[in-house]
Amino acid sequence: MTATLANGILETATTPFPDQRPGTSGLRRKTRAFMQPRYLENFVQAVFDVAAADAPLARETLVLGGDGRYFNVPAIQTIIRMAIANGFGRILVARDGLLSTPAMSAVIRTRMALGGLMLSASHNPGGIDADFGVKFNVRNGGPAPEEVTERIYRRTLEIDRFRSVRLADLDLGRESDHQVGATRVSVFDPLADYVALLERLFDFGALRALFRGGFRMCFDAMHAVTGPCAVHILEERLGAAAGTVVRAQPLPDFGGGHPDPNLVHAHALVERMNAADAPDFGAACDGDGDRNLILGRGCFVSPGDSLALIVEHARRIPAYRDGLAGVARSMPTSTALDRVAASLGIACYETPTGWKYFGDLLDAGLCSICGEESFGTGSDHLREKDGLWAVLCWLSIIAATGMTPARALDAHWRAFGRSYYQRHDFEDLDAAAAAEAVDALRQRLPALAAARFAGEAVVLADDFAYRSPVTGATSEHGGIRIVLADGSRMVFRLSGTGTAGATLRVYLERYRRDGAAGDPEPHLAPLLEAAHALLQLRERFGRERATVIT
Repeated sequence: MTATLANGILETATTPFPDQRPGTSGLRRKTRAFMQPRYLENFVQAVFDVAAADAPLARETLVLGGDGRYFNVPAIQTIIRMAIANGFGRILVARDGLLSTPAMSAVIRTRMALGGLMLSASHNPGGIDADFGVKFNVRNGGPAPEEVTERIYRRTLEIDRFRSVRLADLDLGRESDHQVGATRVSVFDPLADYVALLERLFDFGALRALFRGGFRMCFDAMHAVTGPCAVHILEERLGAAAGTVVRAQPLPDFGGGHPDPNLVHAHALVERMNAADAPDFGAACDGDGDRNLILGRGCFVSPGDSLALIVEHARRIPAYRDGLAGVARSMPTSTALDRVAASLGIACYETPTGWKYFGDLLDAGLCSICGEESFGTGSDHLREKDGLWAVLCWLSIIAATGMTPARALDAHWRAFGRSYYQRHDFEDLDAAAAAEAVDALRQRLPALAAARFAGEAVVLADDFAYRSPVTGATSEHGGIRIVLADGSRMVFRLSGTGTAGATLRVYLERYRRDGAAGDPEPHLAPLLEAAHALLQLRERFGRERATVIT
């Protein structure tokens, strides 16, 4: 039943959906799930109800945008009508509905907004039969913390109505302003705030000189949201050759590809960087622009090594010339960062997976640069990971040192040793069976404390728990970790970013002080064999090999 109120607001009766608990990156489901009547509306109303309990919405600004995947613009039009009905004073909508996750954070912080709704499923495929998502970013520009997402979830379980207004779809193709009752709706340039911020962080003059000197790169935008921004920055502002950015046009289904910048899904870029006429540098970003892949000629830079090298050379970047307050990594990320931090005499924090856990460290000034194992890196300029920022960091290091990525890695390993590292993703597992496998391993932890793997004694076997040094908030079950006497590690966790079945991630790390270039697989083989046996992957799932290895 829909009742029209005196002030023109429509209030529609609804009933809860039981599956609207946000994960580490918002609520992700199949696109068709979001397209069913009331599903999107219920979740958005729950977000607005929680926000209204904390602040009078009439004085607040809401930012809206998405990564361009299927259903992006219709969902934005629905949310505009709901935001007006819920009394927001101002709504900022990205032109064409396109806004990267880091740009969302930049706009929230620059415009002092209450927060924003980012429509994305990040690196997941797009299309009517693929994935969609909604994430709420809060006032600091970062993902909503657990306390807020739990309040949103509780509200979804009791919601009985949502509010909207009758309003024709707005033209999102050009910048414009509209006054709808007491609400001002502005369609804004999605690049302006973000590009201005990057120009303050980096020496664009030095980067222009790099390209003037004949430096060549290839950036794969994967038909996702970073395409227009990468063309603007790399080709138009820095002078890279036309065509440096490939697959630059955002498409609702990402061109039929999987917009995850790893060695499997960015295989065309990997092949180009391994060719005889390869450019000097290669990079890619994911669906919503927060993840990155870094490549040199015939050279892959693992996320942990990339993070460590950016920190090692941070003083070469204008924004960090005065040094770093501290650094942070997610627990499964390789320990390469720890050794660089120790050499710099700064703190290194270990958090659960999920960018929101870095937020209070950044806000408190304890951390300047942070990163995670899933190709995400960022700094205190935002409260989200930032793919193009990482690319510009690498270009700055290359411009300042004259080193190729391969030479930079070799120099790093000579100075600090090497963490041979891989992540093995076992996708589309039966969710109940995957949870049972992880729980069975959790029950074995006391006995594993006396075990040996790969010839080394276990010095720690636990289920990672974290207590924020800023807020005191705790988070449990961050992943099972088994640490060996030589610093090697096996980490096991279920991912919360998928929409079908379960993804079981296995992280393998083996540290060697005399580590050198080469394939990590031979060094990790004993750990991989042990991990398969511990999880009984063949017996439980019939799996001999991971779906994706990075």
